[in-house]
Amino acid sequence: MRATPARVGLTCAALAGLLVASLLLGLKLGTASVGPAQVWAWLTGGEVPYATQVILGDLRLPRLLLAALVGAGLSMSGAVFQGVLRNPLAEPFILGVSGGAAAGAVSAFLLGLSGLMPLALMAFGGALGTISLVLAIARRRGRMETSTLILTGVMINAFFTAAIMFIISTTTDQKLHAILFWLYGDLSSSRLEQVWLLLPVVLAGAVTVFFFGRHLNLLSAGGMAAAALGMAVERVKLILFLVVSLVVGVTVSLSGLIGFLGLMVPHLVRIVLGHDHRLLLPASTLLGASFLVLADTAARTVISPSTLPVGVVTAALGAPFFVLLLARRGSQWW
Repeated sequence: MRATPARVGLTCAALAGLLVASLLLGLKLGTASVGPAQVWAWLTGGEVPYATQVILGDLRLPRLLLAALVGAGLSMSGAVFQGVLRNPLAEPFILGVSGGAAAGAVSAFLLGLSGLMPLALMAFGGALGTISLVLAIARRRGRMETSTLILTGVMINAFFTAAIMFIISTTTDQKLHAILFWLYGDLSSSRLEQVWLLLPVVLAGAVTVFFFGRHLNLLSAGGMAAAALGMAVERVKLILFLVVSLVVGVTVSLSGLIGFLGLMVPHLVRIVLGHDHRLLLPASTLLGASFLVLADTAARTVISPSTLPVGVVTAALGAPFFVLLLARRGSQWW
């Protein structure tokens, strides 16, 4: 499907409407029952009980907004990684960025550091160090080799997984529960400060990668073909890789490891709307936001009053989806 301005606008409007509907549904559903009339009254500034104000304003709204931003960032990053690497298995975590961010965050837990900024800084530092290492290994003779990039990311993820397992095996029971819950993706401690921290990162990343939609279309045809058409292939790859890796690093520092989202959502959009990245990128971003809002709403309600890590929900949906996709399409992706 060709991405004309009208088609992009219409698709984004429809997906934005889905996101709004998902947010309203998330405000209504939860352990405590809040009726649609109360939600509407709260949104329009009407009178609602104080307990309802706390539930909606202090608990559900920050969590839903953070889920939307995390879903948008991870889905957008997955679409970019798949386009840059021309690999259907590429997603935000395959290049080792999540492993570095997770190791940094777990180290913060181990050192007893608390608060938003220490955790975010430690996780972001781990992600940034991993980015530098992967790029240094993958670049040869001025070029970034895709196969080396993926293999390096897989090996670094394996190393960090071993390091995290070692840390978990030597920590206390109380810290162990917090670490394990975070590793599976945890939005239960969401606060508006986290939303305000992640919002500019996701917006800046989205604007940047949307600017490279045409470049990604050329890269999908192959690096040599793109270079023949005058594109600076290695520079574009480097910029996109750095931008989305930094988005993922900050996202993971706030939400923990939420798998399959960056893998599944771009493929869903690609099946329906085609391969044009000028449409694929904004559609994946908005659909990813709605998808994670709905997944987190399910995580809050499926075994209420207990809560599941949202990463468990995305994995439960993502694994069978991808197996089915592989069975139906095989290697016919591009």
